[in-house]
Amino acid sequence: MNSQILTNIVLGVAILGLLIYRQLVARRVSASSLRLTLILGVIGVVEAVDYLSKHHGGTLTIAALAGSLVLAVVFGLLRAATVRVWIKDGAAWTQGNWLTALLWVVAVAAHLGYDALFDHHKATSGVGSATIVLYLAISLAVQRGLVLLRARRLDPAAAGTPFFGGPGSSGGGPGSDSFAGGSGPFGGSGPVSGPGR
Repeated sequence: MNSQILTNIVLGVAILGLLIYRQLVARRVSASSLRLTLILGVIGVVEAVDYLSKHHGGTLTIAALAGSLVLAVVFGLLRAATVRVWIKDGAAWTQGNWLTALLWVVAVAAHLGYDALFDHHKATSGVGSATIVLYLAISLAVQRGLVLLRARRLDPAAAGTPFFGGPGSSGGGPGSDSFAGGSGPFGGSGPVSGPGR
């Protein structure tokens, strides 16, 4: 394993830890979540382009990359269904759970496992580690998009403005007395209660 592959894996694991931490904390839907996705996307694209420029982007390489990104979309869809969404103080809030975290870990394991299938081909060696940030960014974008749609179904005004620039914060979780309603782990809507209530 060369130093570049090791660096990419360490970076991916660090980002994974950050994503899991952020999603286990109750957070207001805000522009900060969009910024993080964009930042990861830019870093991911730069790393992927650098890899393709060195490996000449052959058909097998492109196919391996496309397959990996399909996995990213699938896991984004699955995780979105585990995120709780509710309206509090006129704003949309979200919070993942242990299943959300587990699916993140499985998603990265699947990505690296998929990479191992192609690693014995010289043309595709290292594609998984080189695209791990892009993989995380796309998976996060899919998850965020679906969660935002669920929030807008609950209250379009509450979900719209904060996401595109309103102030965001953390805290004020589902146990708050002003917790009005929300969407359950698999998308059903209606009144729900916070932990321990």
